[in-house]
Amino acid sequence: MDKGRGLLIVLSGPSGVGKGTVCSALRSQSQNFVYSVSATTRAPREGEVDGVNYFFKTKAEFERMIEQNELLEWAEYVNNYYGTPRAYVEEQLDKGNDVFLEIEVQGALKVKEKFPEGVFIFLAPPSMEELKNRITTRGTETDESLKNRLSVAKEEIGMIEHYDYAVVNDEVDLACDRIKAIITAEHCKSRVNQYKNMI
Repeated sequence: MDKGRGLLIVLSGPSGVGKGTVCSALRSQSQNFVYSVSATTRAPREGEVDGVNYFFKTKAEFERMIEQNELLEWAEYVNNYYGTPRAYVEEQLDKGNDVFLEIEVQGALKVKEKFPEGVFIFLAPPSMEELKNRITTRGTETDESLKNRLSVAKEEIGMIEHYDYAVVNDEVDLACDRIKAIITAEHCKSRVNQYKNMI
């Protein structure tokens, strides 16, 4: 049977919840996903590589991409732009590949407007106190920016109703297992429609 169009899998959640850690673990456990690389205007963190972790852009470059409709979605988050290059994602889906997007909540909701058939997964912290601890451990935030991130996180958690699934990131391996189970179930669901078309 033709494997058909791929799944668009969108993982998002508040800053500090561990999206990057979970995605890295998923990447090491499975070679079945194509990972979309987002564009951003924020400065690279230590160890991040342009074209691997993000496409790092100047504000002028990013705004030119917006004007030329080269982004599937984009959002401004804590004074920086983030966005998903459109052409790469659509090309991979048409090839039948599953595309995994790790993006902020604002961006995920914009993607949902264009791809309501996508699989939207919210990665949630065990508690707000644990989220605060994780952000503080980074050592990259001032008191003011920490307060800002926690305030934004509460707003984002309030948007969880727009997602298909919620996965608590209490332990990385368990979170990965839950996400892989969701994707397996979604593929089985898509098979139903393929078989209906055969009848």
